[in-house]
Amino acid sequence: MKISLRAGERVYINGAVLRVDRKVSLELVNDVMFLLEGQVMQASDATTAMRQLYFIVQLMLMNPTDVGNASALYGQHHAALLAVCESREMLDGLAAIDELVEATRYFEALKRIRALFPVEQAILAGATTDTPFEAA
Repeated sequence: MKISLRAGERVYINGAVLRVDRKVSLELVNDVMFLLEGQVMQASDATTAMRQLYFIVQLMLMNPTDVGNASALYGQHHAALLAVCESREMLDGLAAIDELVEATRYFEALKRIRALFPVEQAILAGATTDTPFEAA
């Protein structure tokens, strides 16, 4: 996989943070877990249940040598979401996310979580129901 970075941009690879001082292209020639700086969520931005789930999975990806605590937190948060969610789209998404996390495919899980942000936002805004995480 080849990625291009701008000067000053960071990439998180297998728990290491790399910052480049000039525009550069990197070729990752083996299986690594990475996040580009623009994909990293700050704790202060984890303001909804799905964003919190994203942040937890992000921790698992960014620190692969110590996923124990984040994994336990993920299990609790995921179970709590399943308990309150009635939207079929959200439930299907949560099931897919859990399969990806179980397979340690954290990057794909993050993509799947991001895809549910608009669904969550619509639910929270009351577009489909009066109660968060429920659908008619």
